Formats: sequence, C-alpha cells, structure tokens
Amino acid sequence: MQAQMKRGLLDVCVLAALAHGDSYGYQIIKDVPQTLALSESTLYPILRRLSKQGALREYSKEHNGRLRKYYSLTDEGRQQLQSFAADADQIEDVLNYVREGARR
Repeated sequence: MQAQMKRGLLDVCVLAALAHGDSYGYQIIKDVPQTLALSESTLYPILRRLSKQGALREYSKEHNGRLRKYYSLTDEGRQQLQSFAADADQIEDVLNYVREGARR
C-alpha cells in the first residue's frame, strides 16, 4: 500500500480499533489490519495526536504489577469515526473509478 494512502487511513483505523473497547498500544497494533503494518513508532504519535484533538482519553491501569496506559474513544472520537464512515460511499466511488482505470 502506498505510504500516502496508508497515512490517511491510520488515524481512522486506530479509532475503529478503539470503538470495540478500551485498549493499549500493543493490542491496538494487533487489532488494526495487517496490511497497514502499524508499528509502535507510528502508533504512539497517532495516539498522542488523537488525544490532543480530544478524540481519545488516556488512563493508566495496573496489569501484572506494572502500569499500562489505556486509551478510550471520546464523543469527539466517535464523531470523527462516524464522519469517515459517512464518507464511505464517496470513497468507494473513487476506488471504483481507480479500479476501472487500472483495468484499461
């Protein structure tokens, strides 16, 4: 997948992963589609950015004697995810146009 397209999808995929419930970094990496090849060095800046935007809430919780940082969607994060989903038909139209061009 081209890097430019991948960058445009990563934020929304992180939001979608958290729509299933609160999670932590390593689990988010496992939950996001493997085709995106999300790494820790890519994920944590995304989590910080989404938190600053108000799309995520961070909190720490003890797990096996260590503190683990968890992330949850806020109402703003749910709105961003729903907005992307609402644009899905337009995105599908663009993808179909590109597929048609590739077949010629």
